[in-house]
Amino acid sequence: MPEEDLVELRFRLFDGTDIGPIRYSSASTVAMLKERIITDWPRDKKIIPKVANDVRLISGGKILENNKTIAQCKPPFGELPGGIITMHVVVQPSLVKAKTEKKIDDEPRQSTCSCSIL
Repeated sequence: MPEEDLVELRFRLFDGTDIGPIRYSSASTVAMLKERIITDWPRDKKIIPKVANDVRLISGGKILENNKTIAQCKPPFGELPGGIITMHVVVQPSLVKAKTEKKIDDEPRQSTCSCSIL
């Protein structure tokens, strides 16, 4: 793999710690990066993503789409040749799991009216 096809990335977690820097091919997809982040995620954190869809990558203020390659997401300005690109990682558990947890906790409630008609 030629040297110019490699991009050095660092992933900044929510608490300010980093994963990387690690070199990736510019043809790697965002989905591949997310899988690597899950594999390398520090186990001592309170929040641990379980699947790639729990992870959001942000670069240059934009949320990156899974089907895009690094070359497509790389900002054309401001990066020094041979510099490290920092991407921010946000963990957002999937909504399906959150909805099922709420259904378990919710019990049927009796509605009582406390209205006063004068």
